[in-house]
Amino acid sequence: MIWLTTATFDRLTAELEERRGPIRAEIVERISAARDEGDLKENGGYHAAKDEQGTNEARIRQLEELLKEATTEPSPDDQTASAGKLVTYKFAGDDEESFLLGAREIAEDHTDVEVYSPQSPLGAALEGHKAGDTVDFEQPNGRVAKIEIVSAVPFSA
Repeated sequence: MIWLTTATFDRLTAELEERRGPIRAEIVERISAARDEGDLKENGGYHAAKDEQGTNEARIRQLEELLKEATTEPSPDDQTASAGKLVTYKFAGDDEESFLLGAREIAEDHTDVEVYSPQSPLGAALEGHKAGDTVDFEQPNGRVAKIEIVSAVPFSA
């Protein structure tokens, strides 16, 4: 399951409809117009439109898969770091920092908060642990750091 805010779910749903409808139709029109020009071998407009068509169809498949797996249900308020939670943590001796554990697409709608996916190194290290837990986190440089989870509360936009 992939957790999204309602705003992100609505934005992605609207994007999917736009890509399936008007964008797809406009690309097909351009391909048809380029075909009518004749020789396709050296027709840059035709090849550009075909490339754009492939990109659009790939994005449609990506959005369909994402939205099929998505939920906007609020996360339980159990202080466990999980998707849909605003996780506050600190490295030993450092200041507290917070991030939203969720799909990266959320960042476009909520620019005031960092968003990390559960598959990111930090997200994966903290997911499933509760407030008060200290977790070993392997940093990109290979060193292991101790991270304390201060809190994990349901996110509200």
